[in-house]
Amino acid sequence: MATTTKQGYRVTNPATGEVVEEFPFSTDAEVQDALTKAQTAYEDWGSRTIEERAAVVQRAAELFEERKEELARIAATEMGKPFHEGVEEAEFSSAIVGYYAEHGPAFVADQEVPTLADGKAVIQRLPIGPLLGIMPWNFPYYQVARFAGPNLVLGNTVLLKHAESCPRSALAIEQIFRDAGVPEGAYVNVFATHDQISTIIEDPRIQGVSLTGSERAGAIIGAQAGKALKKAVLELGGSDPYVILDSDDIKEAAATAWGTRIYNTGQACNSNKRMIVMEDIFDDFVSELTELAKAVKPADPLEPGENSYGPMSSRRAAEDLDAQVQDAVAKGATLHAGGVLAEGDSAYYSPAVLTGVTPDMRAFQEELFGPVAVVYKVTSDDEALELANNTPFGLGGAVFAKDEDRARQIADKLQVGMANVNTPAGEGAELPFGGVKRSGFGRELGPLGMDEFVNKRLYFVAN
Repeated sequence: MATTTKQGYRVTNPATGEVVEEFPFSTDAEVQDALTKAQTAYEDWGSRTIEERAAVVQRAAELFEERKEELARIAATEMGKPFHEGVEEAEFSSAIVGYYAEHGPAFVADQEVPTLADGKAVIQRLPIGPLLGIMPWNFPYYQVARFAGPNLVLGNTVLLKHAESCPRSALAIEQIFRDAGVPEGAYVNVFATHDQISTIIEDPRIQGVSLTGSERAGAIIGAQAGKALKKAVLELGGSDPYVILDSDDIKEAAATAWGTRIYNTGQACNSNKRMIVMEDIFDDFVSELTELAKAVKPADPLEPGENSYGPMSSRRAAEDLDAQVQDAVAKGATLHAGGVLAEGDSAYYSPAVLTGVTPDMRAFQEELFGPVAVVYKVTSDDEALELANNTPFGLGGAVFAKDEDRARQIADKLQVGMANVNTPAGEGAELPFGGVKRSGFGRELGPLGMDEFVNKRLYFVAN
């Protein structure tokens, strides 16, 4: 996890580097008060009928939709998300929260277990208590929605620790749930320090922790949760393979790959960070990507326009990405376009196309969390599969081919939590999200997203 800043939570506009607003860290007393309220609220909230909870959460879904433009403006200022993408994120958050309000009661219905014992056995799905969510800046609403939505419907209560760069987003979400009718303490935002996070995880009132973040943060939180004997869900980094075996339309294939790669300025866990392309179409594909990269221009995220890109989330993030790219170039990789770090304090980094990456370069094994398309040339399907799986991560992956069966043969063997054929990603509130290997464990979204922080209690009644 990154070092805690002395100033507390702060809004720093990545387009300018200007500090817009600062928020102090929560005091230890405030953290203890939040824990007490979460436990007290659980005793009430968890005892209500699931239909009553679902009605309240449905109202929260409506508020995400009603306030989507306000939420988009906040995200643009806090982490540089282009305004239209911020609107889309708020809309998706609304859909996710609404999905659990609608389907939650069915997901937790009693499940009868056939038994030879003399009686009736069912599995009950019950809430377990207060949970801690530690959420990132890259999708400040969506990440929270997919954690809080199912757990609030289930009857758990939530303490939410957001990224230190997203305090306004954090407060806006808390206000949505409060205005929807979630009782005091059932959803509480805390501007916690890293030491306070440890204290919260250790507290016996907390029953589980969910983190979306870096591999390093996941290792720390996973260790703390394990030591405290708490259930954890970790959604960490990714370096997703994006395999293109052939195509009748290289221009369209490149446009789809490029649009996927630079969405959210390349700052998505399951972005197509490694494009693996068959040799007979490689040169044309790279040429198309290069032209697309050269065509984009920097813009204000509040007024992005077409063929534009916004800043990355912070100057430090842009500098870190630039260091990874420069390491590759210094060791022989080819930078076809982009890769220019803006002068001054802003976080603009021109979207780049990089080829010739080899195992001795940082870019080969590390996640490039920004707008850089790394393209690899392969000569066979077997080589494509070997390269696709040659990563410590295992979040998602996609395979494209004119012959669907050919694509399936590779997709079937991808060591990932989400494998896709002839599409960048299957996405929706109903589709589970999560990975394997160093991309973490556990699932969010879909019915599986409601099956993590739950007491799957056996209930047996003898005849």
